[in-house]
Amino acid sequence: MTKRDYYEILGVDKSASLEQIKSAYRKLALKFHPDRVAAEERKEAEEKFKEISEAYAVLSDEDKRVKYDRFGHAGINNQYSYEDLFRGADFGSVFEDMGFGGGIFDDIFSGFGFSSSRSRRTRQGPRRGADIEYETELTFEEAATGIEKTVLVKRKELCAVCNGEGAKPGTKKQTCSVCGGAGQVGQSAGFFTITRTCEQCRGEGAIIAHPCTGCRGAGKVPIERKINVKIPAGVDMGAHLRVRGEGEAGGKGGPRGDLYILIRLRSHDIFERHNNDIYCRVKLGFVQAALGTEIEVPTLYDGKIKMKIPAGTQSEKIFRISDKGFPDLTGSKKGDQYIQVRIVVPTKLNSQQKKILLEFSKISGEDSKNESIAEKIKKAFN
Repeated sequence: MTKRDYYEILGVDKSASLEQIKSAYRKLALKFHPDRVAAEERKEAEEKFKEISEAYAVLSDEDKRVKYDRFGHAGINNQYSYEDLFRGADFGSVFEDMGFGGGIFDDIFSGFGFSSSRSRRTRQGPRRGADIEYETELTFEEAATGIEKTVLVKRKELCAVCNGEGAKPGTKKQTCSVCGGAGQVGQSAGFFTITRTCEQCRGEGAIIAHPCTGCRGAGKVPIERKINVKIPAGVDMGAHLRVRGEGEAGGKGGPRGDLYILIRLRSHDIFERHNNDIYCRVKLGFVQAALGTEIEVPTLYDGKIKMKIPAGTQSEKIFRISDKGFPDLTGSKKGDQYIQVRIVVPTKLNSQQKKILLEFSKISGEDSKNESIAEKIKKAFN
């Protein structure tokens, strides 16, 4: 089932401040808290309460919100477990002095990553690695036909010296004295307790007394890697391509994150892109426009091709050539190419040219005394 937009759930704009998000959540929490509804509405209220709390947990966290704004639900679901979504969320300042009982809070948020003092949780084991983003620039032609590129990405890999443990080989980590190895500490918030990541051990539950010399206790080191990326035909400016498993290394045996390739398109000297259609302009002499002709026009795929211009063509007239635009990402169809002609009126005429045009003017019944020849030509073809 498709998830609803978090901003829509809370009823706030994407530009909403943290205080506006907190205020919206507080109002909805008061409305949907199961203690405040009839017994027959309790189950539905619990589900609604969970939904608004999930939205608040993401949008109130700066890092999670940035990922959500950029990648949508995929940026959250692919990096955080359901429990991690709520880890570190500031529910305390929202629920303080609201008078809710602690028992119902535990029932609703069981498994959310925070709990009452009766059910302290320990930190999970394997953790997925962080996603990384790389920006690459393509030419029009590369975007139209697709290309395989090698990108140089800097990412965190497990330290080869300590195998990601962070501790000097031959030594052991010591249990954190603040959280007792749980990785979390409890904070009282009215009738219930919210657990937060332990600052002493940063949620690991253990302290490294003797850091690894290879990574200085981090467990990971930054390394540059060359990665081959296949970019499909039809990609557009701002597209994000996901390369699974090429992000940063996970922790405690967890999987790697993903690599997201952000596409930028270099501007073209001739073409402009609008969705999958492309546009260009060509100049046309006024005699060619009047009598009709055949001209060569540039394309993305076939070099220059011939196109017929009918007699009496007016300036700014647009012609279409089918299937010469960008392909869609499925490869099932292409956009079109649109050619706009601009008639060029000569600014300097020799005596013979003027004579011929004056004769043309007389035959056409035009008054050549009131307007210049150039003005007459412009008027005739516009």
